[in-house]
Amino acid sequence: MDWMERTTRLRQWSRSGARAPHKPLLFLYALGRFQRDADGALLYSAVEHDLQRLLAEYGPSNRTTPAYPFHHLVSDGVWEVHTDYGPGSPGTGVRELRAAGAAGQLTPELRAALRRESSLLSRMARVLLDLNFPPSLHSELCEAVGLELEEAETAQLSAARKQRNRRMRELVLTAYEYRCAFCGYDGRIGAVPVGLEAAHVRWWAFDGPDDIDNGLCLCSLHHKLFDKGVLGLGEGRGEAHRILVSQSFVGHSTAAREHVIKLAGRPVTGPQPGVRPIAATHLSWHAEQVFHGTPRPAPAA
Repeated sequence: MDWMERTTRLRQWSRSGARAPHKPLLFLYALGRFQRDADGALLYSAVEHDLQRLLAEYGPSNRTTPAYPFHHLVSDGVWEVHTDYGPGSPGTGVRELRAAGAAGQLTPELRAALRRESSLLSRMARVLLDLNFPPSLHSELCEAVGLELEEAETAQLSAARKQRNRRMRELVLTAYEYRCAFCGYDGRIGAVPVGLEAAHVRWWAFDGPDDIDNGLCLCSLHHKLFDKGVLGLGEGRGEAHRILVSQSFVGHSTAAREHVIKLAGRPVTGPQPGVRPIAATHLSWHAEQVFHGTPRPAPAA
């Protein structure tokens, strides 16, 4: 049984690029718990809140229940569920899972494999991250699920990640003249740009191409907020797109107001003339699958 192959095949339900990262998030959470308690089972009623929080923060804006992956991950051969009445899941009903005392954990075979091969857990986690989430979220997602990944154990990245177009960053930053498209930040150390990144509008993990019309030059802060669904892009006057700020975002500090809230309705800077603008299909995907909730109205002048 090849656990890496099984992990690679563990693809979330997807139709027309729709995100539903239920099972990858539960699997990452279970791997994190295994690091702390290799034989401990996860009682559904005890972890429901944690799983709901992960889905709300790292899933699309449509609300869903963690009961779905708790039941369905069994079919992937990496997870088992038992109740007060014996082995097997009572289904996807939240009340049924709670009432039956449903508890889940990694299968005995997988737990044994993780004990035998110390690097397996980190490699499986890296595949789950690469295939389901953008790189800007990997570190904080590991922290959120309690995973500690050793850099030496993850140095051999998945083949899929290696296939990325390494020139994309240079092409996108050049297209936007080395300025953040949202705030205009253009910091350098000598001749080297610092704190500027090439963001995928449609995530690479969801067939987003390494093309100029799927790229956006953003500073590190706005890249993270763009991938978290705090910021988005909408149609503006003429050819320029406008910046969307989610009403779900709350910030009372001067920094939050100046660097996030006041961006609402502003036109995007760039790309320079002659460069293909962001494709409408990629904009639609981000708006539907990443941006959270309703955009704030533009602040009064």
